[in-house]
Amino acid sequence: MATQKMTIAKALNAGLRAAMEKDPKVVLTGEDIGKLGGVFRITEHLQKDFGEDRVIDAPLAESGIMGTAIGMALRGYRPVVEIQFDGFVYPAFDQIVSQLAKLHSRSNGQIKVPVVVRIPMGGGIGAVEHHSESNEAYFAHTLGLKVVFCSNPTDAYWMIQQAIETDDPVIFYEPKRRYHEKGEVDLEVPPALDLFSARTMREGSDLTLACYGPMVKTCLDAAAVAADEGRSLEVIDLRSVSPLDIDALTASVNKTGRLVVVHEAQSFVGLGAEISAQVTERCFYSLEAPVLRVTGWNAPYPPSKVEEHFLPDLDRILDGVDRALAH
Repeated sequence: MATQKMTIAKALNAGLRAAMEKDPKVVLTGEDIGKLGGVFRITEHLQKDFGEDRVIDAPLAESGIMGTAIGMALRGYRPVVEIQFDGFVYPAFDQIVSQLAKLHSRSNGQIKVPVVVRIPMGGGIGAVEHHSESNEAYFAHTLGLKVVFCSNPTDAYWMIQQAIETDDPVIFYEPKRRYHEKGEVDLEVPPALDLFSARTMREGSDLTLACYGPMVKTCLDAAAVAADEGRSLEVIDLRSVSPLDIDALTASVNKTGRLVVVHEAQSFVGLGAEISAQVTERCFYSLEAPVLRVTGWNAPYPPSKVEEHFLPDLDRILDGVDRALAH
């Protein structure tokens, strides 16, 4: 059947499989991704079906993994690197920021480095620091990188393939706490949206909720509760934060007159600050209230027993909505 119900994890697996079947130059590498299938089983069975030369179990050395992937890309391959947990990316940070992001411009456009870096991100799984981080602002700030998020099985299946086909390096964030949530996926009809376009997940007229990754479901839940109280919230899944589909977002804000930006990362110098600034610059005369942010607290990620107090939840989002509507 063309349409199947699958989890985000299974959709990512199917998308990687489709990309590997389509292009023999697509190779996967990362820690424990082969025989084990990755800690989240995203690459399960792929080494068995495509061999150890295309699904490579790498040593525990993120800098080495990334440097090798860059070298392979320079030789015509399309490597897909799995970073086991979001906080494990830092040993590879220099390779990503100093090499991967710079080679295209450094060569005056002569060199392409089509590397996809898959990073499970965010909290909500009862883990500790380095396993529950939202570090997207580092990479969104780095010119030369594309930074995208999937939030549902359909996007997981198609966006990973679109990312692999992109000639620019892509940081591909996956919402680890949503891996097992299910949805219908059409495996044959490609989406109308490109990789870097936002999607309106729910139409509304009173206020816009802008979100990405794991917060999309939370915002949709908040919008459903608000609807029961007579308030109409529009939910925009940004999907890409670099580049940012500011046109889609400002069109929504010009309609609703209010914006609340929601993300798990802390507010200080987070993506919400940049989004707030751009929307204010473009929509100043349409805004009925200040742009507000609902984010993680400006503190190190806490122990798992109290992480529910750290992460934005339905109540905190609805509180932000109340404050915006009170103006």
